[in-house]
Amino acid sequence: MEQINEVLFCLGCGAKIQSEDPEKTGYTPKSTLAKEDVLCKRCFRLKHYNEIQDVDITDDDFLKMVSSIQNKRGLVVHLIDIFDVNGSLLTNLPRIVGENPILLVGNKQDLLPKSTNERHLIQWLRRSAKEMGLKVIDVALISSKKGHGMEALSNMIETYRKGQDVFIVGTTNVGKSTFINRLIKHSTGENDVITTSYFPGTTLGFIEIPLDAKSHMIDTPGIVNRKQLSHYVSENDLKLIHPTKEIKPRVYQLNAEQTLFFGGLARIDFIKGDRKSFICYFSNRLPIHRTKLAKADELYNNHLGQMLAPPDETTQSMLPPLVKHSFRLQTGKSDIVFPGLGWVSVAGEKITVEIHAPRGIAVSLREALI
Repeated sequence: MEQINEVLFCLGCGAKIQSEDPEKTGYTPKSTLAKEDVLCKRCFRLKHYNEIQDVDITDDDFLKMVSSIQNKRGLVVHLIDIFDVNGSLLTNLPRIVGENPILLVGNKQDLLPKSTNERHLIQWLRRSAKEMGLKVIDVALISSKKGHGMEALSNMIETYRKGQDVFIVGTTNVGKSTFINRLIKHSTGENDVITTSYFPGTTLGFIEIPLDAKSHMIDTPGIVNRKQLSHYVSENDLKLIHPTKEIKPRVYQLNAEQTLFFGGLARIDFIKGDRKSFICYFSNRLPIHRTKLAKADELYNNHLGQMLAPPDETTQSMLPPLVKHSFRLQTGKSDIVFPGLGWVSVAGEKITVEIHAPRGIAVSLREALI
């Protein structure tokens, strides 16, 4: 617990502790203030009961808070979700962190098939970051959950930080808190210093963990990307679309005028082209249904939330309506990406597909990751 001028901060999320308003951030009963490690009510419920509560901090508040890094000096570790690169890579990061050097770290490597070529993946991440205008000093691959690559990354951080602070930056739900907990346990033996959960927005303020007498590792609030599907689904559906184990690619041989539904959250219509393999990389728990294009609308209208699930009722009340995107694939292998959900890989030679996804979700094409 950190105490500055009698002001207490939650050990779990970094929010300023207060005992006046149970509806506001940082609330904890006065009876808990005497404890050595104080958690706000939100983090206490999250840690012990896995319950999530809404917070009264806006997306702009988060962004403004993290943008203060540009006035400091240190190494920026940009943690991204390898399973959701398009949704978690912050293209506006230079504007947020100024001239500070950026180390790009791909987390959740354990979710990709074991056959994935690590060197190819690192090169792919370098190219992707460069194409999006992001200059990085190096790239690392890890699994903070499994501990893969953490020791090598720790050494890399120590080399590049040059005795300065280290800022951990990323979108919500990329695994920043789990990552920092793993590093802290590696160096001090302490467990679960930072609150973790399935849900976006666990960290509410800067949390400083001493590295030495003069510098800190700093966990920053997750930056919200509203173009990710995960912000429009219920807690139960989030657990279905959020992979926790190695992805098992599912391959569908499609003829023109066939459709694939991903639950009822999105779909691909194969409009024109020769028979192709569509390789689907989604959570193993997400059902995929194939049907004829002529029957797709009827299936969606009659079976949404039942055969085509998720979404559950809560998600249906939040989810924007599906809108159509048309793509023509010319040559080579491409990924059709649904940020926050997954992607479909297809080798395209003059084929046309139409993608149906919730309005505002940034569906895109990219060079194949695998």
